[in-house]
Amino acid sequence: MVAPGPALALVLPLILCADRSAGAGFRFASYIDNYMVLQKEPAGAVIWGFGMPGATVTVTLCQGQEAIMKKVTTVKAHSDTWMVVLDPMKPGGPFEVIAQQTLARMNFTLSVHDVLFGDVWLCSGQSNMQMTVLQIFNATKELSNTAAYQSVRILSVSLVQAEQELEDLVAVDLQWSKPTSENLGHGYFQYMSAVCWLFGRYLYDTLQYPIGLISSSWGGTPIEAWSSGRSLKACGVHNQGSIPYDSVTGPSEHSVLWNAMIHPLHSMTLKGVVWYQGEANTNYNTDLYNCTFPALIEDWRQTFHRGSQGQTERFFPFGFVQLSSALSKDTSDDGFPQIRWHQTADFGYVPNRKMPNTFMAVAMDLCDKDSPFGSIHPRDKKTVAYRLHLGARAVAYGEKSVTFQGPLPAKIELLADKGLLSLTYDQQIQVQKQDKTFEISCCSDHQCKWLPAPMNTFSTQTLTLSITSCHGTVVALRYAWTTWPCEYKQCPLYHPDSTLPAPPFVAFITDHIPGN
Repeated sequence: MVAPGPALALVLPLILCADRSAGAGFRFASYIDNYMVLQKEPAGAVIWGFGMPGATVTVTLCQGQEAIMKKVTTVKAHSDTWMVVLDPMKPGGPFEVIAQQTLARMNFTLSVHDVLFGDVWLCSGQSNMQMTVLQIFNATKELSNTAAYQSVRILSVSLVQAEQELEDLVAVDLQWSKPTSENLGHGYFQYMSAVCWLFGRYLYDTLQYPIGLISSSWGGTPIEAWSSGRSLKACGVHNQGSIPYDSVTGPSEHSVLWNAMIHPLHSMTLKGVVWYQGEANTNYNTDLYNCTFPALIEDWRQTFHRGSQGQTERFFPFGFVQLSSALSKDTSDDGFPQIRWHQTADFGYVPNRKMPNTFMAVAMDLCDKDSPFGSIHPRDKKTVAYRLHLGARAVAYGEKSVTFQGPLPAKIELLADKGLLSLTYDQQIQVQKQDKTFEISCCSDHQCKWLPAPMNTFSTQTLTLSITSCHGTVVALRYAWTTWPCEYKQCPLYHPDSTLPAPPFVAFITDHIPGN
């Protein structure tokens, strides 16, 4: 028989070490912290974290001294994680979330306070999403306008890359916070996104309940970096080596930002996403963007729905900014208009059958040639956010009376005997100027070229274009198909009431309707 003494002497230090590591290892997920906003009803908010395998975790939601609800779960052995789904809550607060881990006689308690329930929006993309309030027009005024918006809470994800999908964020630049002039204007292209903040502020003005905003962006990055390997494979995007393109200045390896800056958030219950990206793809995999962008949306939706135990809607609202303008030395002048078109999956408008439950802010008329950050970074982010919030009100919140899209042709008719093209629009139109923004594709002797098609006449919902410059066959029509279609808020066509610009389009004459 072996004497028990030496064996016990070896085992006791291991047990004591386990006690200490269990305490240190019991924690919330990195983004669950004081001042956070959790998704309100009808969804249930997900609370999760890490703990000691086999331990029981009890999560209690408190208001004042009253326990509103309790949820009990067990730490999974294979992942050291625990998760509960709270019952749906009405908007409001503040609340305290308390988590207690119990294993044998060991108890550890965590808590976060000043928690609100409202709508949570994730904002992502490249540098135009990353620009801060400090960089936009009227920055001083906008930075001082925070006192009325203390229920709009902000979180900013750190710039991190990863080769594999991460379950939790490696780092957070700005943990959940109330807005201040300091954290909104912390610097250039860091901390909180101006578009995200202003979008949330407009939503709060309309909804009058808490809004949570998560900024996870990185300048100069192509869509491939934000896409999972699954979605890229679906579009036939192959692995690449180095990318020698001026437009790509940030991380370009496939999936590295999806892995480190988006996937770690997938267990969170979200209301929706807003996205501002595409400049880095104006000369990189441009022709594939009409697949990679809808595929990204679909993949994010699937992943967040599953990760949140079905609490994030399967087809959650996804809004995006159509590319603005930039001064270009590129003689082809085709990358920007192509990406704008591909952002709509080649329909010219959203939502559409390939991009359901989406909304778009047209920004091609918000050019800024004097921007100190380069013309590719226009400073009018307030109009961008305003147009985005109109789309959210219509698509995400179901407001029927909100106009959120500019006018598009519903019918294109060739009047060859009169030398005219007749366009009938789906909404009323306001003609601000008559220039050469419309072009026709004129074909003869098996060759086609684009020619200006000046505006001839117009009324409240129709206009005609002169096609007398074409001595062949008119086969197609396009509008605003350049990198810089017009000067600031001076495009030819707008909706008369909402000041929303008509979006760019291209259409074969036989199609009659753009996007068909």
